[in-house]
Amino acid sequence: MPAYVGQNKWDLLVEVQSEEIVRNLKPDIDSIAQLPVRGVIVTSQSDNSEYDFVSRFFSPAQGLDEDQVTGSAHCCLGPYWKSKLDKSIFIAYQASERGGLLKVEVTENTVKLSGHAVTIFEGT
Repeated sequence: MPAYVGQNKWDLLVEVQSEEIVRNLKPDIDSIAQLPVRGVIVTSQSDNSEYDFVSRFFSPAQGLDEDQVTGSAHCCLGPYWKSKLDKSIFIAYQASERGGLLKVEVTENTVKLSGHAVTIFEGT
C-alpha cells in the first residue's frame, strides 16, 4: 500500500514504505503507458545513511520504460522530501539498473541538481 500518491503537472508521485520496495519493484510497464501522465515517480526514504531518499522513474509512453537518472523527477522529489524531512539539501539515489547519485538543493524558488553526467550526443 503506498504511503502517498499525488500528481504534479506531468507525473504521478508514489511514496512507498521502504527502499527495498523501490529497488525490487517490477512495474506493469504496459499499464503505466496507458496513464494520462508523462511518467510515474516511485520513492521512499532511504534505509541507507549514505543518502536521504531513493527513487525510480518509469515513462513508457515517452519511449523509455525506465529512465536511469532523471533530473526532472528530482525537481519534484526535492520539494516533496523537503516538506517531509524538514531539510533543504539532500543526497538522492535513483535505483535504476545503472543507478545514479544526485545532490538536490531546494531553495525558495528553485531546485538545484548536481551530480556526474556523461554527454551521449551533441547537435545543433
